[in-house]
Amino acid sequence: MVQRVSTVAFEGIEVRPVDVQVQVAPGMPAFTIVGLPDKAVSEARERVRSALTASGLALPARRITINLAPADLPKEGSHYDLPIALGLMAAIGAIPHDALAGFTVLGELGLDGSISQVAGVLPAAIGANARGEGLMCPAKCGPEAAWASPDIEIIAASSLIQLANHFKGTQVLPRPQPKILESEGNALDLADIKGQESAKRALEVAAAGGHNLLMVGPPGAGKSMLAARLPSILPPLTPAELLQVSMVASVAGEIEGGALTNRRPFRAPHHSASMPALVGGGLHARPGEISLAHHGVLFLDELPEFQPQALDSLRQPLETGEVSIARANHRVTYPARFMLVAAMNPCRCGRANEPGFACNRRPNARCTSEYQARISGPLLDRIDLHIEVPAVTAADLILPPPTEGSREVAERVAMARERQTARYAAVGLPHIGSNAAVSGTVLEEVAKPDASGLSLLRDAAEAMRLSARGYHRVLRVARTLADLDGADKVGRIHLAEALSYRALAEEVRRAA
Repeated sequence: MVQRVSTVAFEGIEVRPVDVQVQVAPGMPAFTIVGLPDKAVSEARERVRSALTASGLALPARRITINLAPADLPKEGSHYDLPIALGLMAAIGAIPHDALAGFTVLGELGLDGSISQVAGVLPAAIGANARGEGLMCPAKCGPEAAWASPDIEIIAASSLIQLANHFKGTQVLPRPQPKILESEGNALDLADIKGQESAKRALEVAAAGGHNLLMVGPPGAGKSMLAARLPSILPPLTPAELLQVSMVASVAGEIEGGALTNRRPFRAPHHSASMPALVGGGLHARPGEISLAHHGVLFLDELPEFQPQALDSLRQPLETGEVSIARANHRVTYPARFMLVAAMNPCRCGRANEPGFACNRRPNARCTSEYQARISGPLLDRIDLHIEVPAVTAADLILPPPTEGSREVAERVAMARERQTARYAAVGLPHIGSNAAVSGTVLEEVAKPDASGLSLLRDAAEAMRLSARGYHRVLRVARTLADLDGADKVGRIHLAEALSYRALAEEVRRAA
């Protein structure tokens, strides 16, 4: 007789059902796992054997064969331990044969019979709920699985003995409840920054529309401080965004204790990060920083110091909002709708724009152009806001703290986002919540400027030689500025400010 247990294999954040078939047959004692298992799955033999022994069960001296179907699908990870162990327990009569029917099972076993936390429980729970099945998972992952649906049956245990007692009826395992990670309070506030009023305005515009932002300025001007305070003015995640962000974090194994967070991600990789680290990849095509920053912020400090290939790999995800990782035997797609916030110095020493400074190596203009040429023009064209962050003077530092902080700015940002959500829902696009994510065709309808604004945009497009992408980027920013003002129509003043954020981009592009 063959005992069957349902589990899953992961392809990005999608799950594919896997049928674990367990057979205990007469023959020479052996324990074989087939079905394209990787090293972690093959090593499950010893973990399962030791866990069963520690739980008071001994495997019979017979031929044990485990088949993971479909056999042509690669199986990766340690979450196959628990379905294999429970299949064996059912096959030898330790638990009822029908106890596992209608459940998707995943979990890693310790040698003492404990069930350890695994990655990907949330996507597995959502997939099980879609198939009308329940879920068996580690106890630490129970709160995470409970987010899939209030109706899904969840059995979350910390050991094999608890599961065996649950099936016998001697112990009842309560259904876990969804858990939200408690915020410790945001200590970072825009009120901490003295001066830089124009940079704060640009930060507000970027947050209101989900726009990409590049800050250029000397060392110590406050670029990193501004970027670090961007999450304090972003609106919390919507329920749909929360699930999408959490599914990526779950597959990456970054959810601790099963608690989800409604704060938008903020990722700040070091400039030595490789291309697979940024966009995803590696042996098992794991999500990269851009996917972990989905619906959040990716901050790249010292932008020219990143590898050119790594930076250019961001160009397609910035346009499409997703990244596809192709390998010889499979293809994985991860979501990657993120805000790119970058900071850089004007030159290697950072003092090229300082009055009276002369570079010892070469003229200032040449030093600046060579340094900024490390960033490709097509990448710069995808950044909506380009601002210069000047050095803070001593007169700014001795001023009292500003009266307006993150709370006041966040309120304006939230109102602007609400206008955008309502606007795109009215035209049949409820999944779009910001101006940065809307297509060019819809944008031209909702951001149509008035007569004077259209004249300004036409003249500026010719003078600045805006590309088609640059033209739409200006329209997006202008639409966001109108939303911040509560205006239904994009006016000349909104386009003028949007074009001012594009002027620095033309200078950097000429240098590149």
